[in-house]
Amino acid sequence: MEYTIDPQRFWHDPYPDLAAMQALASVVYVPQLDAALITRRADVFVQEKRVDIFSSRQPEGLMTRLMGENMMRKDGPAHQAERKQIFPSLSPRTVMQVWRLEFERATQAVIDGLQDKQEFDLVRDFAMPVSGAALVAITGLRQMTPAQMDQVSQAMIDGCANYRGDPSVERACHVATAQIDAHIALMLQEVTVNPDMSVLSVLRQGGQPLANIQANIKLVISGGQNEPPRCHCRHSSCCLDAP
Repeated sequence: MEYTIDPQRFWHDPYPDLAAMQALASVVYVPQLDAALITRRADVFVQEKRVDIFSSRQPEGLMTRLMGENMMRKDGPAHQAERKQIFPSLSPRTVMQVWRLEFERATQAVIDGLQDKQEFDLVRDFAMPVSGAALVAITGLRQMTPAQMDQVSQAMIDGCANYRGDPSVERACHVATAQIDAHIALMLQEVTVNPDMSVLSVLRQGGQPLANIQANIKLVISGGQNEPPRCHCRHSSCCLDAP
């Protein structure tokens, strides 16, 4: 089945079109995206495991071209190897033993900054800076600010959803990825000499080449900053099954 979208309308609010696609068929072809979309979660759950047909590798996909080929764009042993290498930084035990106290301090600092405000936006003024501060710690890019984390994350998410080919969106994404690479370079020697449990340090210790480290840190930033405070993220395919 074919379904036509208005790219501008879809960019601002995809939910009506996504609901219409789900009602139309389990698979629809959207010519404006030049893609066939599986519209229902149950089908995605089954079909995504058939990597011989639905491979995660997308050499010409926007994410790969703009952010590098991270573990999300690999299948089988290649994916498992990088996932295993990053796990020590993100495991539940590490979160409890290493990151929890730092997360709590960052959260309290944001709360303290809101104490005297008559009103504030829960996402913009609380969730975003808390997520940004958590990512500064967990990625190991400690020269970045929470606000910078939000900015580069949003620029990458916008770039990966830039199906219209807007050159200004692509430029902003390139600026963001270059900024992340620069901060990785700033901290790489530090975590090599003084290793810790940050993503940067753990991937360095795991022997990942620099290009993989850069790509996987960008993956952590893009998902870590956008999805927790913005589960309604209008740009991500994770919204396909939203009601």
